[in-house]
Amino acid sequence: MQRRLLFGITGGIAAYKAPLIIREFQKRNVTVKPVVTSHGFQFVTAATLAALTGGPVYSDMFEQQGEYPHLELPRWAHALLVAPATANCLAKFAWGVADDLLSTLFVALKKPAILAPAMNHDMWVSDSVQHNVRLLEDRGARIAPPGTGYLACVEQGVGRMADIETIVEQTMQVLDRSGALEGRRVLVTAGATRESIDPVRFITNWSSGKMGFAVAAAMARRGARVTLVSGHTTLVPAHDIEFVRVTSAQDMFEAVTVRAADMDVIVKAAAVADYTPAARQEHKIKKSGGGMTLELTRTKDILKHLGENKRPGQILVGFSAETRDLLENAAAKIKKKNLDMIVCNDVSAKDAGFGVDTNRVALLWPAGKAAAPDHCEKGSFGGVKVVYEQCELMSKTLVAERVADRVTDMLSASAR
Repeated sequence: MQRRLLFGITGGIAAYKAPLIIREFQKRNVTVKPVVTSHGFQFVTAATLAALTGGPVYSDMFEQQGEYPHLELPRWAHALLVAPATANCLAKFAWGVADDLLSTLFVALKKPAILAPAMNHDMWVSDSVQHNVRLLEDRGARIAPPGTGYLACVEQGVGRMADIETIVEQTMQVLDRSGALEGRRVLVTAGATRESIDPVRFITNWSSGKMGFAVAAAMARRGARVTLVSGHTTLVPAHDIEFVRVTSAQDMFEAVTVRAADMDVIVKAAAVADYTPAARQEHKIKKSGGGMTLELTRTKDILKHLGENKRPGQILVGFSAETRDLLENAAAKIKKKNLDMIVCNDVSAKDAGFGVDTNRVALLWPAGKAAAPDHCEKGSFGGVKVVYEQCELMSKTLVAERVADRVTDMLSASAR
């Protein structure tokens, strides 16, 4: 695959390294299109960049009448690298300021971004810059952290742009995965189902849909054609994701199963009700002096149905919200429901699970299903041999990237 990279260059002294960075990517058969801010041209010339890349250098949004570079360039690229990324650049990216071509295309970007900050050490450690970096990381940007050394101001400290080898290596890791799911069909479920008791009351749970929406976005960033089936949520998916809104567990069962056979990957992140009222009352139930008994019946187990009807080569991923014995319960579900991977988390933790932007999960998959990264462990729970990856507290966006990483690995392994 011919890898395509947008290379943003901003107004820091480290911009003088841009030609050297471009050369390294060319050695790796990466096509580079430079996007330079007006301050970036204080340190590197358009003539140099054009000579190296053999193509135009982009800077002005309005240079060519009738063209939309802020939309066309992000759609062309597999990823965006910005090196150096100044404090001003990070702030604009974090807060959606779009006042030049680079910042505007970042707002429209649906592909991975790698940012290599460079600035004075007092600026780097400031609360505002660190806050912006955290915001960008939470949204999925990859930060190549600055190193320690002599700075342009002849002071020493942290703020020097990461070395060229590190920047290129991290970018290549992203490029190797970006586009890895092109041509694949992925179905993701999200949100909470609602089971009606009467016209004004229902049974539901605390799921916000954030985890499922993050997984859908991560799959789409890798080029997959994504269908997102969601119960109740206030979130809105990207326009290029097919969105199917459902209400009840039965609605979700029908929406998922009618599409399942056409999918290469199914990720069940929705919080589906296990029980539904045996009968829905036609009119609002009026309160009385005594108590009330509500009869419930089991809903259909969507994940189990998918596992029993999984076609060869299809990847099925489940989510498991637990309050105790996480690994044991998750491993049991892998076997019981014929899963290729399960993501489990402790929903009793205040900083993870329902309604928050962070999660602390473990990813488990059957031993031999895919290569295990070095940081993974192997174990046996209830007779089920698994590989598992314990993740520290991180944003749901980054959790979704981990899930997409493992799915990509499994598809690659099955293709060999």
